[in-house]
Amino acid sequence: MKISVHLKPNSRHREEVVTNDDGSLTVYTKAPAIEGRANVAAAKLLAKHFGVASSKVKLLRGATSKYKVFDIDQSD
Repeated sequence: MKISVHLKPNSRHREEVVTNDDGSLTVYTKAPAIEGRANVAAAKLLAKHFGVASSKVKLLRGATSKYKVFDIDQSD
């Protein structure tokens, strides 16, 4: 399943996944957008949100953008 994500790194107070009205997700993470740290944190938060292992979440597009597309494998 492909998910559109708006990543907000360097969030001071929260680390969470918020569902927007259009079906996309906004991910708030405390990790900085340096050397892919925010991408790794976002993948872990998405895995927790969907109840899958973090190895099932893969970044498809947007490695250096705040708008990203993740693929989440929910098969057993």
